[in-house]
Order: sequence, then C-alpha cells, then structure tokens
Amino acid sequence: MDLYLHGIGLCAGGLPNWAEGRDVLAGASPYRAAEIVMAASPLLPPAERRRTTDTVKLAMTVAAEAVAHAGLSAEDTMAVFTSSGGDGKTITAILEALASSEREVSPTRFHNSVHNAPAGYWSIATGCQEPSTSLCAHDFSFAAGLLEAATRALAEQRAALLVAYDVPYPPALAACRTIAAPFGTALVISPQRSGTALAALSIGLQHGPVAETVLDDSALEALRAGVPAANALPLLSAVARGIAQEMIIPYVAGNGVAVRVTPVTHDR
Repeated sequence: MDLYLHGIGLCAGGLPNWAEGRDVLAGASPYRAAEIVMAASPLLPPAERRRTTDTVKLAMTVAAEAVAHAGLSAEDTMAVFTSSGGDGKTITAILEALASSEREVSPTRFHNSVHNAPAGYWSIATGCQEPSTSLCAHDFSFAAGLLEAATRALAEQRAALLVAYDVPYPPALAACRTIAAPFGTALVISPQRSGTALAALSIGLQHGPVAETVLDDSALEALRAGVPAANALPLLSAVARGIAQEMIIPYVAGNGVAVRVTPVTHDR
C-alpha cells in the first residue's frame, strides 16, 4: 500500500510535540524523559472538558496537532483510534466500585470506560461526522491501526487520521500489565501527494518470524519497548531524520508490518 504522510502529532515525556520531538528523534537534541501534563482540549464544551480522562486528553492533543500540521479540516477527516488497553484508570475505578458494598458506578465513569470514548469526544469537539474506527490489538495495536488507516485511505481515496495512544495503568492493573509511560502520536496519511507531504510510505504485511526494528538510542528504545503505541518511533525517527529506511513494526502471531519511508522532495 503506497501512501503519503502529511501531518504528525506527538506527545510523550521528553517529546512534548512534533516540532520539539523531531529535533530529538533526528539526533539534534538529546532525549530526556520527563513528566507531561495532559490538558483537556479547548475544542470541547466546558461540561465535556470536565469529564475527560487522560486517554482522551492525550488522544485529542495529538489528533489536533496532526490535522493542523496537515492543513486539513478535522470535521472532514475520517479517523482510526487505536490503543493497547484503553483507559485503565477508569476501569480500575469501576472495578473498585463494584467490589464495594454500595456497588454504584458513576455514569461518567461508565461512558468513559468504553474503548471508543476518545473517538466520541473527538467528534463532539470537531463536529466531525465522518466514519471512525476504534480498535485494540494488545501490544500490536499501532501496527493494526496503521494497516486499518492505510486500507481505509486507499479504499476511499482520501485522507485518514490515525491516532495511537497508551497511558500507564494504576497499581492494581499495572501489577498484571506494565505500560512504561504515556505516549501518543497521530498520523495523517493519504493516497494523494500534496505540496507539503512529509514522506512517502509503502506499507505491507510481513509474514513471520520477523525481527522488529529497534532504535539506536537506548533511552528511546526503552520507551519504544515499554509502550505499545511507541512502536511508532522508528517511523517517526526516519521522517525526522529525512532518510529512506525500511522497518518492521511488530504485529500479531510473530508477523510484522513492513514500512518503507522515503523522503519527499519539493520543487522550489
């Protein structure tokens, strides 16, 4: 599948947005892990803003950045949201409530617990009535989301927004499954090349066993290995460096998603 990358959103500790993260991923600035403050999107009405969770905040932050970077209208762009486990904090609160004597679950907690909550908040914030898909493939959710977004973009011959995000679980769930840090990224991909395209992407399924692509920087590699959504980092690094690179992103059953990134040159 051959497409073009038009916009990127990024939010993680030490990589607060694409403009600053690009310098780090290109090797121009050192990577320093840091805490991030996730704020509710100003696009949301005040009542909805108060209800948002960290997963919603993170997803909407990167989605808005990617769409703005691509120069598109969020209202007119279909989307794919992908996360390896959704909102663990909300699920933990619901389980604790169910284990209590009252067993009363807040309606806000309930509607935030569903896996497509970020997509719902995004549609409210942007007024978007285009199709959206919310999926999960455990540790392979970024690869699954990339395949879905690429397929949708080619099938409909228009741009698609991919939003990938993960947030650490509270202690009770973290004891069973560890997500190292919050990480979110968003990509706008399209079959059509624009004058501001960042790179050409060739995407396909590679049957296993395959060796996934790792990063040379040990701290960034720890982030990639510790957060499913951060499997996007080799792709983002290649774009930041402006180099042609082939990579394997891990996918289900020992398979991989093969991605070839090729810089796009623009006539001056």
